[in-house]
Amino acid sequence: MNVLFIEDDRMNRRVVKDMLDVAGATMTEADSAEEGLRLLDQNDYAMLLVDLRMPGMDGLTAIGHIRARTDAKAGVPIIVVTADAALDLRDQCLAAGADEVLFKPVAMDALFDAMGRILARAADGGTIV
Repeated sequence: MNVLFIEDDRMNRRVVKDMLDVAGATMTEADSAEEGLRLLDQNDYAMLLVDLRMPGMDGLTAIGHIRARTDAKAGVPIIVVTADAALDLRDQCLAAGADEVLFKPVAMDALFDAMGRILARAADGGTIV
């Protein structure tokens, strides 16, 4: 499984990469939403992990761009990974098109559980790019 992680913090990317390595997944890194959108144009990913607070374009805006696509990549599963703890943030992320929301620091079991829920939904008739 190839996962794209859009996150401006190098250490956060490293921690999640180490977790995904355990699962045998490969991870492509983007240090900005703009770079992530370019990589999505050029490659296929089974899943995206997206931080919300980044310089330039924020994660919710990036999710909006992805969901507005007219190709199959518009349906790529998205897990928001954020340190923001606003009370209504989960609802905002889901309304924007995220499939799951995780709060930092991300625990390996929480990440794998979220990924598993997405894969299970896809097996029940959803699609994964």
